[in-house]
Amino acid sequence: MSEPTAYGVIPARIASTRLPRKLLLNQTGKPLIQYAWENASAAATLHDVLIATDSEEIAQVARYFGARVAMTGDHPSGSDRIAEVVRRELADADLIVNIQGDEPEADPGTIDRLTRSLADRTGAEMATLASPIQNEAVLEDRSCVKVVCAADGRALYFSRLPIPCYQDGSPEEFWPSSDDEGAAYRESPWLLHMGLYAYRREFLLALTEMPQSKLERLENLEQLRALEAGASIHVEVVRHRSVGIDTADDYARFVERCRPQ
Repeated sequence: MSEPTAYGVIPARIASTRLPRKLLLNQTGKPLIQYAWENASAAATLHDVLIATDSEEIAQVARYFGARVAMTGDHPSGSDRIAEVVRRELADADLIVNIQGDEPEADPGTIDRLTRSLADRTGAEMATLASPIQNEAVLEDRSCVKVVCAADGRALYFSRLPIPCYQDGSPEEFWPSSDDEGAAYRESPWLLHMGLYAYRREFLLALTEMPQSKLERLENLEQLRALEAGASIHVEVVRHRSVGIDTADDYARFVERCRPQ
């Protein structure tokens, strides 16, 4: 049986609330979006990587560093932007991977792991990533999305609140006491959702035609639309997460990490 054809798509818009024009910031000598494109292009499972944008400025920059660009209309979400490109240009795709343009340190191997996790599970319509939480600030932060899974890795629910809820005591009581990093990785009861998704092509197109669901509107989490529709989302747990660039401080720390040691 041949491997499915998978494409990576990076949805890119010029506007960003907390850090204006962040995808084009280039204090390191490269625009931020180029790092995401290069990492995705290094993933062995992806046939090609496209940048989907409605910004001529982003398109011009992306073409300059060698990316394949697909121009789109204005869309309310990245998945809607990707769906336009998939419908128009990627008829041969089996799987679509939604890659975040503001995560410049995403690991190509992690992208491959996500793609293969969906390819290997014919009963799942989507796959995504999560990493263990062992920090109370992250657990309580509503900007950090949590996910609870069944024993087989299927997502049961996503929320901005700490789930599962610790009814008594403090979170530290439930974190592993072992100093062994591997044990901590396996046993943490809380998982931080990472915004990297793989979809089966036809499901992505169907999902973006559905109206917003009740839980999606309440939590402002698009993946809940898929769960409410009865879809199966596989969650692949990885040890480390890539860091998104949302603020000027985030970008300054990234620039510092890029400096030669």
